[in-house]
Amino acid sequence: MPLMSEKEVLNLKLNCIPSVLLKGFASNLGIKKSGTKTDIIKRFFEARIATQTIDAFIKEATIRKIEDRKKRISDEDLKQELSKVTSFSWGVIQGELDRKIQAEYVREFVRYDELLRRVEENLYDAIKNYVVCSWYNHWTTVLIEEQISTHPKIVPTITAVKGIDIFFGGQPFDLKVTYLPRGYDPVNAINNPQQLAIRMYEGQGAQRFGADNRLFVILLDPDNPQESWKLKREFDLISRKITAFFNTETVSKNDEIIFTYKKKTYATVAKVLIVTG
Repeated sequence: MPLMSEKEVLNLKLNCIPSVLLKGFASNLGIKKSGTKTDIIKRFFEARIATQTIDAFIKEATIRKIEDRKKRISDEDLKQELSKVTSFSWGVIQGELDRKIQAEYVREFVRYDELLRRVEENLYDAIKNYVVCSWYNHWTTVLIEEQISTHPKIVPTITAVKGIDIFFGGQPFDLKVTYLPRGYDPVNAINNPQQLAIRMYEGQGAQRFGADNRLFVILLDPDNPQESWKLKREFDLISRKITAFFNTETVSKNDEIIFTYKKKTYATVAKVLIVTG
């Protein structure tokens, strides 16, 4: 999407606040909280509530959410648990576990005992690896996203909204914490991050396709790309890179890119942070 106006972005921020919280926020500001979410948002504009007031409310709600997570498990304990992962091999192509089970087991075997034997011999390890990799990716991403969301220049969404995780530089972004595409040249990625962003958009799977603004955080071991997963738990390093990136980066027309997907052309805004070891 092209760069948005301040009013458009403010409307998105208000829409990203859950209805229950938005009503409480409105009430605290003396704004009538009855009616639909659209009605309440309209009253925010009529009351000319400052962007800074809305941003502060969202940031405070995000901090409470992070503190709730820490009651479940502290940062230190979570990092310790993540350090226990010794290998990173999916075993099953991500998103295709059901297809594998159906094609290679359910429809393949007609004998019950043979089915169970093959499951125990082959499928158990594949599923275990899949679960461990998913778990590792989820919780490392949680810690990284929390780090980003608390940066002074970031306004996060309180709950997940399709296509929007954070607001940065006055624009909405979908945050993607990931790795370099298989076979992509690490040197080219570092030297030409915009071209990498185009590749990331054009290489999307059909089920997850999107042309929203994106901020890519790429974990990359240039000498050993297949070991890049280990960098995702180097939280001190990632924290320094995140802080330096948002302290210095801005969002402008220079960040607009054009990409093609299934013979259609899209324009969007993309930022890339490459974290190398």
